[in-house]
Amino acid sequence: MNKQSIIKICLLFPLLLMLQSCATTAKKSLQKDTDLAINLNHFQHLYKEVELDGKKAAIVHIYSEYPDYHYAIEPSEGFSCVDDVARAIIMLSAYHKTDTATKETLQQLKKMLEFVLFMQNKNGYFNNFIWNDLSINTTYKTSVAELNWWSLRALWALETAYPIVEKDKMLASRIHRATERLIKNIQRDLPVNDGKMDTSEGMDNPTWLPQKYAGDQAAILLLGLLANYQRTHEESLKEEIHALAEGIMLMQRGSVEAYPYGAFMSWENLWHAWGNNQAYALLKTGQFFNNQTYIDSALKEIDHFYPYLLKNGFAEAFWIKQENGQYQEIKRNEFPQIAYGIRPMVWATLEAWKITKKGKYDNLAKELSAWLLGQNIAKTRMYDASTGRCHDGIISTTAVNKNAGAESTIECLLTLIKIQEGGM
Repeated sequence: MNKQSIIKICLLFPLLLMLQSCATTAKKSLQKDTDLAINLNHFQHLYKEVELDGKKAAIVHIYSEYPDYHYAIEPSEGFSCVDDVARAIIMLSAYHKTDTATKETLQQLKKMLEFVLFMQNKNGYFNNFIWNDLSINTTYKTSVAELNWWSLRALWALETAYPIVEKDKMLASRIHRATERLIKNIQRDLPVNDGKMDTSEGMDNPTWLPQKYAGDQAAILLLGLLANYQRTHEESLKEEIHALAEGIMLMQRGSVEAYPYGAFMSWENLWHAWGNNQAYALLKTGQFFNNQTYIDSALKEIDHFYPYLLKNGFAEAFWIKQENGQYQEIKRNEFPQIAYGIRPMVWATLEAWKITKKGKYDNLAKELSAWLLGQNIAKTRMYDASTGRCHDGIISTTAVNKNAGAESTIECLLTLIKIQEGGM
């Protein structure tokens, strides 16, 4: 071999290594895409069409139990609820934007909207649960028509679906009237302009959020009101929107270098993973109103608290107190760890990537979503792309709840659809 040939080989060798690395990376990406493929089969198993007030509607079964994934009913509550059907509406609304959406899924979306509209109480709020005989559970504590999770999630769902179904003039008009009634209640019942604070465990908390201190519920309400404002341009909503955003930020604890590293408390001194949508809601609000303060607050949690969880282990919940200017953890629940705790973080992180275009957020979203594929404390794959099932949760370092109910299934699908949308 002559000298020129040797030089050519030396020059080509790094290129060959780079091509091999690219091929390996592409293979891994393809494998991950397959593992995180969107499969609605199990959701379709949970979905059921019914007739309510002479209209075709649809519910989603709450519980689906291992090993045959039969349905189950909670004796005090019912067999379906606004909470789960609303999150299914949000999921199918997002799915409608994908290349695989069909006329059938659009019709399913409309039928679930009929269910949510049926559940609106005369008082303007929403009851949550329905019994097997299709009568509404109006009395149990998790079903009373009031300013609570299910009413706020109904608002978010109805507003999310509105642009998709607005060509159906009659349905769109009914959605408009339903949300108008609900928002009037919220404006009446939330004291967003009083500016009062309460102190708990050494921390000041705003009192104008749902349930006084519910930052988690405030985030859901913020998303619903923001969508309504984008649609109606109703100026009176601005005060509510900005007051909710300010209240959420006031419940952010810690700093870049100090525990709990910018985490948004869910209620008073409690943080829980499930429903922790505060960062996502602030990012959406900050973008729309060009408010960098909202965006920076959300990025603080994403940049510092999420990596802390990845390094030190996910938790179901923890409680803190403040002494001498420092936050201390006073109690911690490690389990259960559920898809509903992962989805809000993935959503926020991918939204941060959309805003900033910084690759670190795309990478962080990949790390967080890997929980579904077995990168978790139980070392168990939680999502099965071949069936569309997502296990209900990790209950110990070695045990998994293999049921696959509505919440886990839909929250997992919400995660996967957002990943596809985000281009991971």
